Amino acid sequence: MNAAETRALLLALTAALSRGQGAAIATVVGVHGSAYRREGTRMLVLDDGAQVCMLSGGCLEAEVVEVALEVIRTGVPTVTHYDLSEDATWGLGIGCGGSVDVRVERVNSGDPATAAWLAALEAGELAALVVPLDGHGQLLLRPDGSMVGDLPPHIREFARQAALERLTQLEPRAVTLRAPDGTPVFIDVSTPPPQLVLYGAGHDAIPLATQAHALGYDVHVIDPRDAYLTPGRFPGATLHDLAPEDLATFTPAGRAHLVIMNHHLDRDRVCLAHALRSGAPYVGVLGPRSRARDLLAALEAEGETFTPEQLARLRSPIGLRLGAEAPEEVAMSILAELMAWRRGYDGSFLSGHDGRIHDAQTHAEAPTPLGRDVAAPAGS
Repeated sequence: MNAAETRALLLALTAALSRGQGAAIATVVGVHGSAYRREGTRMLVLDDGAQVCMLSGGCLEAEVVEVALEVIRTGVPTVTHYDLSEDATWGLGIGCGGSVDVRVERVNSGDPATAAWLAALEAGELAALVVPLDGHGQLLLRPDGSMVGDLPPHIREFARQAALERLTQLEPRAVTLRAPDGTPVFIDVSTPPPQLVLYGAGHDAIPLATQAHALGYDVHVIDPRDAYLTPGRFPGATLHDLAPEDLATFTPAGRAHLVIMNHHLDRDRVCLAHALRSGAPYVGVLGPRSRARDLLAALEAEGETFTPEQLARLRSPIGLRLGAEAPEEVAMSILAELMAWRRGYDGSFLSGHDGRIHDAQTHAEAPTPLGRDVAAPAGS
């Protein structure tokens, strides 16, 4: 789930709890074959049947709501296996060809681990929640090793090490693993929203900032021109009125994506030096590759040198090759590349691809199906 979806779910949950409503969270904990969403996707279900966010394209939600209402009533969490194959949808030829496992648990904000998990999601804090899928207990872990909650002794150390390893990844994703004794352990992950820093507040930065904000990015825009750097042009973004000589006062996040698009050679040159020295894993320069080469040559002439590791983070031109022309199209191209880069994909066509749609090195092997079997309803 992106940060925008998580925000919507948490806002609805907070409002429901303040009204005294019961609520449950349904989470995809396993995917086998083709499915609409991946592990870690969540849906909120309230005791009146209302739902926020989706687990699929619409084929699972009605069934999951019914399960969630029972979980809200009894307080007993459950894992259900939904078969999305064509045969399971009565031969109508509308199946997705895969299956998913969905865990549903009633929200108990009085539980320390649950409260800490919801707080981590709200704050965009890097953390992992570990839940055994055929047992009891849950454990929240932070990168510093601090923990809230507990797990059965026979899986505690395995789960702790697996979760901490997950948190070291550039783009940690939720996953279900099996402990040495065969216990299925789901590791959910809370991550800070990805930071997107735009050096330049020109006209073409507006659709990029707008689309990125809608996708849940933490957008920052840097420009020394007050007339360009306004909340009206960049709603939802953090604005930094900084001249090139003041860039040292701004430090990008450790996993930031930096895009240089001043359309001004002198400012671009200084911004590129700042970006490469920042340690951010992605540095992009808008425009033809010759522009980045010229900027580097100018910096070298001034005595600026960069390590091979720093230069390896530079991408130019940026964006996927979509034939984009209008600013809105260019923005879509850039964000498509950022998504592919973050998640370990190459951004190529799915048509003609022989592997699974969601097959990437960052994904663990699919776990064995969990929970009771339920055929997905027609319409999947």
